[in-house]
Amino acid sequence: MENLKIGVQNNMKSKQPTKVLVITNMYPSEKAPSFGVFIKNQVEEIRNRGFSVDVIGIKDYRMGRLFTIKKYLTWIMKILSKLMRWKKYDIIHCHYVFPSGLFGLMFKKVYGAKVIVTAHGGDIDKMARKNKFIFNQTSKILKNVDHIIAVGEKLKQDIISDFKIDENKISVNNMGVNRAIFSPLPKDEAKKKINLSNKYKHILFVGNLIKAKGLEELIGAYKLLKDKYPEIQLHLIGENKEPGFLAGLKEQIQRENIKDVHFYPPMDQRKLAIWLSAADLFVLPSHMEGFGLSALEAMSCHTPVVGSDVGGLTYLLGSGAGWLVEPKSVESLKEGIEKVLNDRELSETLVKNGEQRARSYNLNKQLDTLIQIYENILTETKE
Repeated sequence: MENLKIGVQNNMKSKQPTKVLVITNMYPSEKAPSFGVFIKNQVEEIRNRGFSVDVIGIKDYRMGRLFTIKKYLTWIMKILSKLMRWKKYDIIHCHYVFPSGLFGLMFKKVYGAKVIVTAHGGDIDKMARKNKFIFNQTSKILKNVDHIIAVGEKLKQDIISDFKIDENKISVNNMGVNRAIFSPLPKDEAKKKINLSNKYKHILFVGNLIKAKGLEELIGAYKLLKDKYPEIQLHLIGENKEPGFLAGLKEQIQRENIKDVHFYPPMDQRKLAIWLSAADLFVLPSHMEGFGLSALEAMSCHTPVVGSDVGGLTYLLGSGAGWLVEPKSVESLKEGIEKVLNDRELSETLVKNGEQRARSYNLNKQLDTLIQIYENILTETKE
């Protein structure tokens, strides 16, 4: 009996956890807590499921030629250093196809590791279109990795059609919403916590402060509405990733004397969840969007959403979970915001349907799917 007990203990000791290396060009730090935080959330949950996970990520959010060169060179050196240490990983999980996927393929060639890339949207819709070289490298990565995860159905279809990838090689799985953090608070209570006046209706945007997020259209629509409804305010939370664009936008706001527009730097998720609960309306007027995680987080906090009818937002806000508007259209955006703010019954319906959508995209459910993908490609290796 004692020998049997020792044998079982030895077997337990010999069973090593699956080793995963995550390679990403976005990962949060103390200075930038929201920079790729959705990837960190996923990493922590994978670890909670018993996987051994190392991460090599870029934590410097700053843009500009010198910052970009320095941070990418540092990142590449860390990856190559890890490659030369002869530490074997079972899975290399790369976030954003190019250039992360290139390094994943190096580990595949040297160690035979299985490689997964998660396409988040901008890497397919924007980065791959910059020039022929990047398009070809993106195509090479997609064709040679073991599996592709697209965060939205439209993104999956784009990968299939534009890069001629077998649809059986692609799974749709978004990053999911952490409902332990993004949960609804009563509006009055949430507004009190962050000192927002109940005299106003508060419109909220969360995301990178860049042109592609539709901020010009948002300011234009808000200006038209502000003239008609002086009791509204606009709040924009996010990273200044296009300083020249943002400076021009703020100059326009000042020049045209548009009142009650407030900008805030990125904030940690728990504080952001309060803002999402406090807002009377969340707006995401993007020109392109792989999925629209911030919109899902707003739904999870029971705030109605108005968003562009593009990419992943078309699916996320479809079937009455949000109000879709024509992209790049000030007038359509204005009408959508006005309708949802003034139609209480519609707003309540969007909140109800948004709650159902948030449940279906719960982080734990999305993690179940990801773990199944991991297990499937490892099983293929054994076969």
